[in-house]
Amino acid sequence: MTDMQPYSGVWPVAPTPFHDTGELDDDGMRRVLDCMIDQKVDGICILANFSEQFLISDEERFHLMRLSAEHIGGRVPLIVTISHFATPIVVSRAKQAQSLGADIVMMMPPYHGALLKGTPEQTFEQFRAVGEVGIPIMLQDAPLSGVDLPVPLLVRMAQEIEMLKLFKIECAQAAAKLRALIELGGEAIEGPFDGEEGITLLADLDAGATGCMTSAMIPDLIGPVVRDFLAGDESGAAAAYGRILPAINHENRQCGFRAAKAAMVAGGVIKSDFCRHPIPALHPDTREMLLNLLTPLDPLVLRWGL
Repeated sequence: MTDMQPYSGVWPVAPTPFHDTGELDDDGMRRVLDCMIDQKVDGICILANFSEQFLISDEERFHLMRLSAEHIGGRVPLIVTISHFATPIVVSRAKQAQSLGADIVMMMPPYHGALLKGTPEQTFEQFRAVGEVGIPIMLQDAPLSGVDLPVPLLVRMAQEIEMLKLFKIECAQAAAKLRALIELGGEAIEGPFDGEEGITLLADLDAGATGCMTSAMIPDLIGPVVRDFLAGDESGAAAAYGRILPAINHENRQCGFRAAKAAMVAGGVIKSDFCRHPIPALHPDTREMLLNLLTPLDPLVLRWGL
């Protein structure tokens, strides 16, 4: 975390590396974490959607939590994603993360598939239950859940759930929602964050975001955008953002979580960019364009392991 805000900077999501045979790559995971720390990140999130958490077993979740907490060793804050439709499971995951040394847990509202969605009151109750565990919470407002989270509900949650401190807003019109959330919530909104790979980062910073949660592809290039903007150098931040935006757009619109893995393979961080079925492999042409966009930027990820 930076000195400018208690919750600020760039806190990327760590990808989960697998061997070509589909098993977890423990050594690869450690290298991912080391690479991210060398990218000067302010925190690391594991087991998120961009970590392929929906393709990982409960046993693997625990293994990755323990491995990550031990290997990071307090060098940066660790955020663990705990989302689940069942409140008892979310609470259990929060306790587990806390016991292993996580600093923050991140969660979406309760949902399952396209039709099972928590009501506003059920969402409030689930977050309140996790808040009683006593670990800071980041709420993830993502399109994947399909759950509407109106600003008045979020403000009520921030004001009444002491441990709910951070809000990762990556819905449509994220900047407008961030601006309204900060205006209505005031000091209760301790960490307003941008998400979705930083595709709307500049607008979200202008709306009052103090940080972002991107992928682990180029946080070394995204971090300066956030720091410059928060320091008052808006033109410098805009210029830096404009330089990296084509790569971010390609990641967001064409590759998804496969982009960070492809870049890490190219840079010798991990050996395989395997994704478990039913996720298809990245098309060779899509991968080639990604690397063509990244190479002139000279990000650390493309040279870290070479």
